[in-house]
Amino acid sequence: MIARESSPAAEISPLPQLRSLREQVYEYLRDEMNRGVLTPGSTINLNRMSSRLGVSKTPLRDALIQLESEGFVTILPRRYVVVNQLTLDDIRQAYEIAGALEGSAVQSAFHKFERGHIGELERLNKEMLGAIRARDFDRYYQLNLSFHDVFLNLSGNAMLRRIVMPIKRRLYDFPRRGYIKEWELRNCDEHEAFVQCIKEGDREGAVKIIRDLHWSFAAQEDFIRRFYLQKTAEGNV
Repeated sequence: MIARESSPAAEISPLPQLRSLREQVYEYLRDEMNRGVLTPGSTINLNRMSSRLGVSKTPLRDALIQLESEGFVTILPRRYVVVNQLTLDDIRQAYEIAGALEGSAVQSAFHKFERGHIGELERLNKEMLGAIRARDFDRYYQLNLSFHDVFLNLSGNAMLRRIVMPIKRRLYDFPRRGYIKEWELRNCDEHEAFVQCIKEGDREGAVKIIRDLHWSFAAQEDFIRRFYLQKTAEGNV
């Protein structure tokens, strides 16, 4: 539940570990989208949402502005907020951008890979396979993000990470009801080939796997259409 705003007279020095109201509202709305409560094409009424959360419109508007900047919603002035549909053109563009950015991260960070990083990548990929077998797709999703975070963090480019993360969330979060097992197993195979390139010192091979295979719309199009068009037919994308 969202924390209520306190009056200035009752305020105490804020604890640094506490999230701001904007962050809490943002995470709440993202979760509502992820769970399919706020579906693409639906609208958000600011007055009703503000009352429901027990917060003023200011943190709500700030959270919605962030969501709009990340492509999740469109704010219509003096009217309402629309949760955006995810089209195939959106997906194609997202893959192109994510591939370019993550490929660049691998290129710049390749010389930093050490045995510990390789071990972490192998552990995460193994756990992803376990999550697929257990049909625990929420865990699979988090492990997949963690796998990519190894080289994104190693690149030291914080701005790159800030740009690519909302793109990946836009692709994955509407909502996560399940996955195509064949696609996710191939994803793990690509991860394994990527790690093998790192072991062999093959920088260009590693970059190509991430940029030209893993994030290639053309290479993944069959699975993309099966996954996203099915969701569209169900009214969720």
